[in-house]
Amino acid sequence: MYPNPMTRRHLLAGMGSTALINRLGMFNTLAQTNSSPNDYKALVCIQLAGGNDGHNTIVPLTKGDFDDYKAERGSLALPDSNGPLLEVETGNGTAYGLNPGLTHLHPRWDGNSTSTGKLAVLANVGMLVHPVTRLQLLNTQSGISLPTNLFSHSDQVQQIQSGIASTSGGTGWGGRAADMMMALNGTSTFPAAVSLAGPSLFCKGGLIQSTSLFPGFNCDTAGMNLFPQSAANARKSGLQQILQLDSGLKLVQAANQSRQDAMDLNALLSGLPAQLSTPFPATPIGAQLQQVAKIIKIRGTTGMSRQVFFCSMGGFDTHASQSWQQWNLLYDLSEAMEAFYKATEDDLQIPDQVTSFTVSDFGRTLQPSGTGCDHGWGNHHLILGGAVRGGEVYGTFPELRVGGPDDSGSRGAMIPTTAIAQYGSTLARWFGVPDGAAMNVVFPSIGNFATSDLGFMGP
Repeated sequence: MYPNPMTRRHLLAGMGSTALINRLGMFNTLAQTNSSPNDYKALVCIQLAGGNDGHNTIVPLTKGDFDDYKAERGSLALPDSNGPLLEVETGNGTAYGLNPGLTHLHPRWDGNSTSTGKLAVLANVGMLVHPVTRLQLLNTQSGISLPTNLFSHSDQVQQIQSGIASTSGGTGWGGRAADMMMALNGTSTFPAAVSLAGPSLFCKGGLIQSTSLFPGFNCDTAGMNLFPQSAANARKSGLQQILQLDSGLKLVQAANQSRQDAMDLNALLSGLPAQLSTPFPATPIGAQLQQVAKIIKIRGTTGMSRQVFFCSMGGFDTHASQSWQQWNLLYDLSEAMEAFYKATEDDLQIPDQVTSFTVSDFGRTLQPSGTGCDHGWGNHHLILGGAVRGGEVYGTFPELRVGGPDDSGSRGAMIPTTAIAQYGSTLARWFGVPDGAAMNVVFPSIGNFATSDLGFMGP
């Protein structure tokens, strides 16, 4: 099973500068007095760690396509005992069904009498160097370039977060996008890129450093609860001495700096009165998104105009027992994303200035393996926000046939028809990154594709 970052014991890394974090102490007294920047935008990446099964996240309901789906998915085909599919329709009348676990997000597809849809799906997206066809894949002499180590968790996680198909690159596309917009944050020293799920390549830029923390985890007191109090104080003093000791070893110094920065940032945030009226679910992903909302709420205090966030939930490596497991995971995701969107409306009052979206290692095979399925390639992702042109499936939905024109082999590991670079560049353009040289830095391969704007974002 792919590990859930929230369960890793005492992972307290934060890659910012202690000096910068310490200068933020003044925000404790100013948090309720400063006005919020008008020109504010935030990207909130939610990683579905392990490889979410997109085939059972959204299902085509037109008769021929649904028949193909049922025939190929076998025992995994929806609907099942978890309930009926949640029907949606695109602007041209094409019918799809969302996984019944997405019940909280379902109403966001069409909106209501006062708003249009805020939820969209991007179909069959994955890591690509350039467009690839099945014929090219099957022709061993074609000489096409492919992402390194396809179907490998660790490699694909790095590539999805870096936006580079051959290597991690040392930086992530969220961090590089924040680099390009750094001037809009003026003299603010608050972190522009924050991971709520431990160390994140996605948030690390060339100029912007990724800062990380775990919601609800008190880095300052964890492991310090001893009796009598003098023993707790002695242990805390010892920890501080260790963190401040210059060992001369770069790896040890980096680890000590990470913990110190995480302690400083947690202490800062716990002291800020960023209360929310919106209730969030008591789940790990709910806690992460709640903390993101709290940080956004103090944007007037921090002086930030552009911010990038990274959240993660694990458990999506469903080689077995997928039906209930995926439903449960998508239910938690749906509940947390809906609460977060509601908070952007009611508490933050900037729903059109915050966009949340999902990424995952890869998709999964159309063909089942017992009660689960194996590592695939192309996948479907969710995009939610006030600026999202919702109620649509963007990209090209694959033909759901094993051995069909979209199959990379013989098990239904779909060849992506849209690249991660195109997905990310559409979000980055909305974030403010201009086309041309800047976008090429954020996504070095974007010039290999016909379009860098997939149309799912409004102004």
